[in-house]
Amino acid sequence: MYYVNGKEYICSVSIVQDIFNDKWKLGIIWHLLEGEKRYKELFEEVSEITQKTLTIKLRDLEEKHLIKRVVFPEIPPKVVYSLTPIGEKLRPVLKEMFEWGILYVKECGEVTKMNACEVKFSN
Repeated sequence: MYYVNGKEYICSVSIVQDIFNDKWKLGIIWHLLEGEKRYKELFEEVSEITQKTLTIKLRDLEEKHLIKRVVFPEIPPKVVYSLTPIGEKLRPVLKEMFEWGILYVKECGEVTKMNACEVKFSN
């Protein structure tokens, strides 16, 4: 048994499913792999997300210790988001997911053009 974030789990895969239970959180983490970002940058990069949803997802990821939020005492306040050490450990997982997605498209669809999402791991 595993106990984390106030819940008990029988299987560690259930923990991952519970944390990443929507389409937004992995995308947010994906964009933070490039480095720290301000709220507006994330809002512009995470496609089709509302400001309300982004705020909720950022709070949840912070609560789960995957990202950190730093507020600088400026006017207007500057807020920066970045990955925590445990959040950074998702890098190889997301790289594998990215590569699998490309393989899947090549086998079951077609690649029409390279986009900004692909630049992170195209080296």
